[in-house]
Amino acid sequence: MKNTRLILNGAFLIEPMVHGDSRGFFMESYNESLFKQHGITYNFIQDNQSLSAEAGVLRGLHYQLNPKAQTKLIRVLTGAIYDVIVDIRKSSPTFGQWVGVILNEHNHRQLLVPKGFAHGFCTLMPNTQVLYKVDEYYSPENDRGILWNDPALGIDWPTSNPILSGKDQRHPLLKDAEMNFD
Repeated sequence: MKNTRLILNGAFLIEPMVHGDSRGFFMESYNESLFKQHGITYNFIQDNQSLSAEAGVLRGLHYQLNPKAQTKLIRVLTGAIYDVIVDIRKSSPTFGQWVGVILNEHNHRQLLVPKGFAHGFCTLMPNTQVLYKVDEYYSPENDRGILWNDPALGIDWPTSNPILSGKDQRHPLLKDAEMNFD
C-alpha cells in the first residue's frame, strides 16, 4: 500500500496493492493491520454507498459537528469522481484551503478525510458508485455543509452547472457556516 500525505494535514491519498491478470484484479481495500502500520488508526464502524446516475452530480460540501464528526475513507466502485476536501479547522494554518483528487474505478485510489474537513465530490461519469467508511454514525442534528461554489474557497469544480440536491443548494458560505473544530 502506498500512503501519500496531502498538503492539508491529516489527509492522505491511499493506493492499495492491486493484483491483476487477464481475469481482472484483486485488492484489499481495507486491512486494519496494514493501515495501522501506516499510522492510520481509525475505528471505522459504518459503510455508506451512493449511486449517481448522471455525470455532473455534485454532493457536498458536507461534515458533521463535534462530538459526532466523522473521519471518512472514500473510494469509487464504478465510474469516477473529482473529490474535494476543505480544511475547516479554525486554528489550522491551512484553514479554508482545499485539495481535489480524481478517484475512479481504474486507479483504485482512496481518500482519507479526517474530522475537521468538509467533503464533497462531483461525478465525472454516469452511474458512478462511491463507497465510504466512517468512524461515527450519521447524526442529523450535527449534519452541516458549506456552499459548493463559495467564492472564498474558489474550488475548481469540473462543472459550472452541477446537479444538486435541494439541501446542497442552500448551504451557507464558509464565513457563515457553523464549525466547532480547533
